[in-house]
Amino acid sequence: MPLHMLKLSVGIDDIDHLKSVQRRRRREIESAGHGDKLWHQTRHMPRRSEELLDGGSIYWVIKGVIRVRQRLRDFEILTGDDKGRRCRIILDPTLVPTDHMPRRPFQGWRYLENVDAPADLGTRETGEDMPPELVAELRALGLM
Repeated sequence: MPLHMLKLSVGIDDIDHLKSVQRRRRREIESAGHGDKLWHQTRHMPRRSEELLDGGSIYWVIKGVIRVRQRLRDFEILTGDDKGRRCRIILDPTLVPTDHMPRRPFQGWRYLENVDAPADLGTRETGEDMPPELVAELRALGLM
């Protein structure tokens, strides 16, 4: 069973905003000579990186709610000018909307077990035809 990451997407308003920011970053990365890649840079290499790369995704928390995920492709370790190590989390550019799941703020990233991860939008039998916000509210009230 894959292991996932959970990360706050600070300053992002919605999935479309995340998509446009990541599109711009991909262009910047490519024009800097790094090829067609997309990454999120962090300070520490995940200790459970092998489990994460075995089908894992990064789940983005936008405005206090998990809303979207991206598959993890790889991790790259680099040493900066300040001699500090960094880790690039290489991401698949495809954003997959998920069921909305509220999350409180946290720092850094967290592991997310597969059983605790929200389903991709439209893969559950109930609520497929309802707006995700309504489904999330009904779940929060214990009605779904």
